Amino acid sequence: MTGRTIVLDTDLALGAPGSDVDDGFALALALADPTLDLRLVTTVAGNTDVTSATTLSLRLLEMVGRPDIPVVRGAAGPLLDPARVRPADPAVLEHFGRGTPAPGYAPAAIADLVLARPGEVTVVAIGPLTNVATALVLDPRVAGAVREIVVMGGYFLGQMGDAGTSGEFNIWSDPDAAHVVLHSGAPLRFVGLDVTYRVHLDEARCRELAARDTAFARLAGEAALAWVEALRTRHPGSAVRGLVHLHDPLAVAAVTHPELLTWHDAAVEVVRDGVGRGITVADLRRREDPPPANARIALEVDTDAFLALLLAAL
Repeated sequence: MTGRTIVLDTDLALGAPGSDVDDGFALALALADPTLDLRLVTTVAGNTDVTSATTLSLRLLEMVGRPDIPVVRGAAGPLLDPARVRPADPAVLEHFGRGTPAPGYAPAAIADLVLARPGEVTVVAIGPLTNVATALVLDPRVAGAVREIVVMGGYFLGQMGDAGTSGEFNIWSDPDAAHVVLHSGAPLRFVGLDVTYRVHLDEARCRELAARDTAFARLAGEAALAWVEALRTRHPGSAVRGLVHLHDPLAVAAVTHPELLTWHDAAVEVVRDGVGRGITVADLRRREDPPPANARIALEVDTDAFLALLLAAL
């Protein structure tokens, strides 16, 4: 039986020196889960520049024996802020060169696949929403044809406590794109940072991964250990030291294992500029005359069940 068809829209950075690794874990889970059918990977600037994200995605797919899955390059920066376009990472270019993606442009590729298979395709967006928003604007029929859009993004119960990045990174990176997605009418589910912070690997588990006998597990474990060291340097004394948070793979798991999370309908808006850039405001519709819901948001997660699923896949 064919699994749930998905597109993974990602700012993958696994393999770049000193970069976060959870996006690579998400791609690995999407490939390993037999209930998922990954048909397309699209790349976007976020954790790294779009050139590096494309190269690293191609490299990872080749490593795990799936070079048949097309990788299509997408947005190099946010919709309305060309000053934030990031140049290619010279360290990635030096080590891996420039990968050769499939022809085309990510938003068009997303729209084409969704419209060719109405009601069947789920878009899993684990980076800034620039590509997804552009696809929805290119052809408004995408909103009604997509099965759902699952987003790793937002911070709904609480606050970031960081004036430099007031909102969760993916939304903060392109809040205008998030606004487009939230007002598109497409079926949306958001897995926010307040929930994903509850799932992580400690250093001992990273070492266990690095000692496994598959190429991906070794790469993931070694990159995770390097990320732990980078966090120690960047955030001395912080609670994030020694932990690899699994933000992106939780969004992938939510597609076919929604029971891992507790969901709530919400009316979500995003602050698009100023000191509150990227902050997501979720009205949980508990008053007598609530605003209409435009998304479902995750409130809780079964941490042990998710970790068991991910570690078995890796």
